[in-house]
Amino acid sequence: MTSVAIVTGASSGIGAATARRLAAEGFHVLAAARRTDRLADLVAGIVAAGGSATAVACDVTSDDSVAGLARAAADAPGPVTLLVNNAGGARGLDPVESGSVADWQWMYDVNVLGTLRVTQALLPALERSGTGTVVVVSSTAGFTVYEGGGGYSAAKHAQTAVAGTLRLELCGRPVRVVEIDPGMVRTDEFSLNRFGGDAGKADATYAGVAQPLVAEDVAECIAWCATLPHHVNVDRLVVRPLAQAAQHKVHRAGQ
Repeated sequence: MTSVAIVTGASSGIGAATARRLAAEGFHVLAAARRTDRLADLVAGIVAAGGSATAVACDVTSDDSVAGLARAAADAPGPVTLLVNNAGGARGLDPVESGSVADWQWMYDVNVLGTLRVTQALLPALERSGTGTVVVVSSTAGFTVYEGGGGYSAAKHAQTAVAGTLRLELCGRPVRVVEIDPGMVRTDEFSLNRFGGDAGKADATYAGVAQPLVAEDVAECIAWCATLPHHVNVDRLVVRPLAQAAQHKVHRAGQ
């Protein structure tokens, strides 16, 4: 029977790349996100490549929408064995003293409470499968702070706390918990969204960096962790580009 993988935030970036990668591994992918037009294109591409996927409209900040995702999972063509909590994002790069409360609230709701809502909704199905895996896509910001990143770092620290606590609470039950912490990843939308659509500011984030990670690099890490024998739990995988030795240490050409 085909195993089912659920990927949130699947309409672009790491989520879309992960959906494609897991479909190539033989999962039926429930690709969940708010933008159904993008999901339709993603699913069509997966099917054209010989994979299997279903688009599910889902806003992780809505209890009712997440309940709909759980219903879609119940109708899926096999046991739900994998949940990739990928939906998230950053807004702003302001110091704490002038940061937008609304931005902080949005980041907490999407990154932390979104992970909580979806995990709670899908955990019964994951446990019933007997070989469940919860992947939480956090960030190196989940363990290292940086100037201007207070809101995002706070949210990612909290998301990391959720993953670690869940692993302790599920000990002895057939569900493993994996945390993926990417460093600098250049996707089509992350920095653009962070800076309110300012392409100049978004591009400056990666200026001089020869090879930042791309979404497919992170998807490869997720697929590797998810397809290891089930008794192998990768608690935390930190992945950065070669040019980024630490949050504050990035090699940029000409500097």
